[in-house]
Amino acid sequence: MEEAVKGFISYLNLQKRASPLTSKNYESDLIQFFSFLKSEFSSFSLPEITHQHARAFMAHLMDNKQSAKTVNRKLSTLKSFFKYLVRSHVLTINPMQKVQGPKIAKKLPVFIDEGQIDSIFSDFTFTPGFEGFRDKLVIDILYQTGLRRAEIMSLKETDVDLFNGQIKVLGKRNKERIIPFGLGLKRNLEAYLNVKKEQNLLNPFLLVTLKNTPLTAQKVTKIVNEVLGAVTTNSKKSPHVLRHTFATHLLNNGADINAVKELLGHASLSATQIYTHNTIEKLKKSYNQAHPHSGN
Repeated sequence: MEEAVKGFISYLNLQKRASPLTSKNYESDLIQFFSFLKSEFSSFSLPEITHQHARAFMAHLMDNKQSAKTVNRKLSTLKSFFKYLVRSHVLTINPMQKVQGPKIAKKLPVFIDEGQIDSIFSDFTFTPGFEGFRDKLVIDILYQTGLRRAEIMSLKETDVDLFNGQIKVLGKRNKERIIPFGLGLKRNLEAYLNVKKEQNLLNPFLLVTLKNTPLTAQKVTKIVNEVLGAVTTNSKKSPHVLRHTFATHLLNNGADINAVKELLGHASLSATQIYTHNTIEKLKKSYNQAHPHSGN
């Protein structure tokens, strides 16, 4: 089983060109699945695994208060893994074909109001020195470009084109896209790069620590959580909230949805359309507040 997992992870890295984070998550999901089987069924082999084992695993996850989204993500890992085993002629049947995940309740993306975002750059006091310049830049890049956490972590200095005001991003499925940015972000980038150079931090990654190492995922999340915590009471204060905010603010201010799709790096328009619901909710609020016959 260990060999099968190693082969699958190698396949993800070399042929599917999955990100290191994706490969790590897939491996973790498979280890968890096989650990569950070992504890519940003691002895088993790959050909003996059926859809009932997968359903038992899903029930176990939900009994342990895992969200439907998490359960579906782990099920997706299992489906990909067993599909790989069939293609590799290790198995003849994919036992996951009959398995369906729990339904996920649709929720509108959480975003930050424009006024709250403005207050970050006008009122929030960042730590003096290099780390303050860096933390401010993290917030500014995430809000002005809509990058995913993994994407901002992988940025190199050479990906930033200050002259043309654009950033080159390598997104999911190794799909490259170019994102323009405004004068404010350009100034913050220039200020940060100057301080980085003064500190003799020569790491090619754009965002680094004072030890000249790239920022970790945990550090990026911590920076965002602390800054957003000062301007909003939202329970969610992750880097992805700034991605939601980027998309919502663009659409609220009249951006073409196809352009937003390209900026976000979405594979299909349906993934972008969820942000239009926030725009509709804003219109409803304005209508209810202003129309004399709205009933409010």
